Amino acid sequence: MRAVLVKDGKGPAENLYIGEAPTPSPEDTQVLVKIKAFGLNRMDTMQREGKYPPPAGASTILGVEFAGVISALGSGVTDWNVGDEVLGLAAGGAYAEFIAVHQTHIIRKPEHLTWAEASTVPEIFLTAFQALVVIGGIKDHDNVLVHAGASGVGVTAIQMARVYGARTVTATTSTQEKIDWLLNLPNGATHAANYKTQNFADVVKEVTKGDGVNVLIDFVGQSHFAKNLQSLAVDGRMVMLALLSGTVIEKTDLAPILRKRLRIEGSTLRSRSLEYQASLIDRFRREVFPKITGEKGDGPLRTYIHKVYPWTEIQAAHQEMEADKNSGKIIAEVV
Repeated sequence: MRAVLVKDGKGPAENLYIGEAPTPSPEDTQVLVKIKAFGLNRMDTMQREGKYPPPAGASTILGVEFAGVISALGSGVTDWNVGDEVLGLAAGGAYAEFIAVHQTHIIRKPEHLTWAEASTVPEIFLTAFQALVVIGGIKDHDNVLVHAGASGVGVTAIQMARVYGARTVTATTSTQEKIDWLLNLPNGATHAANYKTQNFADVVKEVTKGDGVNVLIDFVGQSHFAKNLQSLAVDGRMVMLALLSGTVIEKTDLAPILRKRLRIEGSTLRSRSLEYQASLIDRFRREVFPKITGEKGDGPLRTYIHKVYPWTEIQAAHQEMEADKNSGKIIAEVV
């Protein structure tokens, strides 16, 4: 089969190319999916650079989310048929014509989602659901702060917080253009701050009338940590999903953690056990998935695509993500 490979095993976006790789064979409880489209994620660029190795036993081919058609079944698969249209989550291997994935890790694609729209769902919606609902424990009338608000996970978490009854949802991002976009989305942010020009902790204090936020979703780490502590309410919960600004925190007053009884938890999805992922996917499928439509639909949760590239332009797609130009997901179609 054809797949996106990395020259020399790692390097810049210019090292990406389409080459030949072995077509996977499905194990007993797996299905083989012919991929129509796949989503790009920050972890892909990190893996390409050699900074984020895939979990043990996973494909070394990039990509963790996809949409496509089942082309073969493992001997133990009972709930799926060849020809079923699905979207799914994997530990790797989605930048390819075919992928073998466990039958528990796919969801039937609804007719109202295009292939590109369906491929936006698995990683970002499951990550947002895990962080906001499962770990963050969002409750009706909570105040919420979401960093990297215009990213795929960010815009999804914002919408999801509104669906789960948040009183306010404050988003941070880096440009006025992105702020305007987030504030004007259906179920978008209620408030926003430009973290480059504003102190988002001061914005949160004003928005929440001094209470602080109950749930905080952070991808940034070092540069935001002290202000995050200031932004959280008593008994606030902060879920850390990435460390984009760095890992080492110096000269930060940790007293708010005790004084406000804060809960700070790091989370990943890709490295979780198959059993954990299957349970999460099943709960998500029941609680959230029916609420999702495309950008032009009328669902309370919508997929937002920044740009769709043919996978022959995968270098440009990675460069676009690395330039932080996107509001919504970047998708590649297998052509």
